[in-house]
Amino acid sequence: MQTILGIIFHAIGGGASGSWYMPYNWVKKWRWEVYWIAGGIFSWLIMPLLAVLLTIPHWQDILHGASGSMLRATYTMGLLWGVGGLTYGLAIRYLGMSLGNSVLLGITSVVGSLGLPLCRNIPGIADIIPGGLSFTDLFSSAGGRIVLLGILILLAAIILCGRAGIMKDKDLGANKGDVNDEFNLSKGLIIAIISGVLSSFFSFGIDAGKELAEQARAFAVEQGYPFLNGSGSDIKYLFENNITFFVILWGGLTTNVIWTIALILKNRTGRDFTDRKTPLLRNYLFCALAGTTWFLQFFFYGMGETKIGNGASSWTLHMATIILTANLWGFYRKEWTGVAPKTRATILVGIGAILLSVAVIGIAKWLYPELNALG
Repeated sequence: MQTILGIIFHAIGGGASGSWYMPYNWVKKWRWEVYWIAGGIFSWLIMPLLAVLLTIPHWQDILHGASGSMLRATYTMGLLWGVGGLTYGLAIRYLGMSLGNSVLLGITSVVGSLGLPLCRNIPGIADIIPGGLSFTDLFSSAGGRIVLLGILILLAAIILCGRAGIMKDKDLGANKGDVNDEFNLSKGLIIAIISGVLSSFFSFGIDAGKELAEQARAFAVEQGYPFLNGSGSDIKYLFENNITFFVILWGGLTTNVIWTIALILKNRTGRDFTDRKTPLLRNYLFCALAGTTWFLQFFFYGMGETKIGNGASSWTLHMATIILTANLWGFYRKEWTGVAPKTRATILVGIGAILLSVAVIGIAKWLYPELNALG
């Protein structure tokens, strides 16, 4: 039952993540840097703060009592993840919602899933990262091999989606259409790879900040908070990860504020915030909706993680549901209109392979609970 709940929470979070960018399509007469930071204030500041205020007992004491090295490591992961978030928008601009998310998030899923297990096999590095299963451990266990099979299927799905992008580029030729007239496969793929790798650092930040979540759990148990599950050393608090997200997202906020302020000064677009010639109330509401929806992805990811653990299983489930949702939006926006039937069939097979990878990893997690130690 816990695994099923975990998959449901990850599906809700993935749905939010695959949908959050859509409200920006309804923001009118604002430049990118203006609506990006307007929504980002909700994503990285207002909603994370509201979440810890409502769900984390003694959150200020937890932060004050945490070691400086751990906070710096968690914050640094957020800074690097923030760079990945910035380049995400460019990848979607050049590849579209469907193909862009398939490639970018597929890469993020693989790096976020296998990054720590691989590092645990490297002398020196293994001593400074949290404990857990190594890449060698995955090969030596039946559950680990099933997880690796699921990731291999996901890699094949990424290749299929990339192939579909090449075919789409040839099908459309010079007539890109009104939906995405900036489609540029080579430029988009380079940016997607960079963004995909850096975006995976959010997963590393969750592991770096485990002490924060553990302390939040201890306070929740001590004060008899609801939403506790498990028993003994396996007890979990449903919202314990919100305190870790708070620190990671401060890193993301820093990166994005620096970049958007630089763009606003360079392009002299600060007047957009108060320009009455634009639909101000409408724009602020849609930015708030985008930012809030964005945060919900990790709010529900944290809930899912308490049910089935962080690491390859949770991270891949989360990423795969995002890819599925983004592809549904891509078809809704007619990004594949005008392509040959073979091209459409290729992207559909790629999406199907993504779903298969989710099923394989979910089965592994259900059959082998020891895979919780992946993260």
